[in-house]
Amino acid sequence: MSGQRAQLSRRGFLGGSLLFVAGTAVGCTTSPSGGSSNGAKTTLNVWSHAYGEAGTQQALTRYATEFTKANPDIAVKVTWVPGDYTAKLNASLLTEAAPDVFEHGDFTQGLARRGQVAALDAEYGSAKDDFNQGARDLVTVDGKLHGVKMIDDVQMLYYRKSVLAQAGITPPTTFDALVAAAKALTTKKTKGLFVGNDGIGETPALSVFSNGGELVADGKIGFASPQGVEAVTGLKRLHDDKSLLLGFTTDWWDPSAFVQGVVPMQWCGLWAMPAIESALGDDYGILPWPAFKAGGAPVLRVGGWTSCVNAKGKNVEAAKKFVKWLWIDRKELQQDWSEGYGFHVPPRTSVAATASKLSKGTAKEAVELAAKYGRSNPNTWDSASGAPFGAAVSKVVTGQGDAATLLAEAAGQAQGAVDKQLS
Repeated sequence: MSGQRAQLSRRGFLGGSLLFVAGTAVGCTTSPSGGSSNGAKTTLNVWSHAYGEAGTQQALTRYATEFTKANPDIAVKVTWVPGDYTAKLNASLLTEAAPDVFEHGDFTQGLARRGQVAALDAEYGSAKDDFNQGARDLVTVDGKLHGVKMIDDVQMLYYRKSVLAQAGITPPTTFDALVAAAKALTTKKTKGLFVGNDGIGETPALSVFSNGGELVADGKIGFASPQGVEAVTGLKRLHDDKSLLLGFTTDWWDPSAFVQGVVPMQWCGLWAMPAIESALGDDYGILPWPAFKAGGAPVLRVGGWTSCVNAKGKNVEAAKKFVKWLWIDRKELQQDWSEGYGFHVPPRTSVAATASKLSKGTAKEAVELAAKYGRSNPNTWDSASGAPFGAAVSKVVTGQGDAATLLAEAAGQAQGAVDKQLS
């Protein structure tokens, strides 16, 4: 999912003993390399947000242990960060306690332009062309690669085949059909669609993209364009119809509402597919977010996480060595990370080609749809530019103002954030 969401991530809040950095609770941490750090001259602190998929923390610790066995002079301490990971990371990067290596959701140019992340071109070496173009474009700033994409996270619309069939509803392939289906499937006990507890989730960007608009293009904010205004205004129909599930116990990134039958349609991610299939068998299908109207295009959101080296840290060379070893050299671990703990698409084409669990059934369909309709946020889009957009959309869909006016005001604020990032 997007790493820029202010709320808890899709991985969920995981408890544990807490570290404190600059007065902020950070997260639980392992002993360096699982306790096998005797004789190491350097200890790397590697930060990860709290993935919700079972086995992820253990896998990262296992990778760290393997690295130290191969490089006895470098120990690795994995710090597992629950809650608002992005805010905690940004705060930490301003201190001497900042991690040596950290993952970042939806990498942004500002990280490189502020000198916070090191260029990794030498570490890529001949493997550079084995990473898909989107993964490379995301981390490229002024012609240099400033991170390694770890996973591509694909988001899509899930629907219950049996529920829609019983209601005589064809899986929606246009926005009008989605609105009609959500309304028709809403009853006194259930709602038709879940996109997030706030009723918004990822839909603003999806709607703009699906109507041929852009969030940012060539450094200029684009969501206040006529296409953007029209698409965001359209989202109000779902709220007016009261067909959206609001305030569920978990958010859109968790499939519980869908598998428990609370809603027959939910926006969620490929990572949830194993749990959905385990609960529902083949009684589910997937779709892109539909084209807003003729001339638009369906959309699947492609987010994911990028491994970065703290350019201001004390152990830059050792950190580069770890990132290269794990995310460039060790293809078998990259495949394990993509398929072993929920489903994610490997950014490396050679690894993706051998990802057997993604080569069949609905998972294969998702990968193919993402290749055709996948859209990623531009690397000039961050929380500072996204916040005014989200606030404006919230007002539009709840009838608190004119879409054109609200989005124009938000665009001015967001442009300032983009300009600051590019300066």
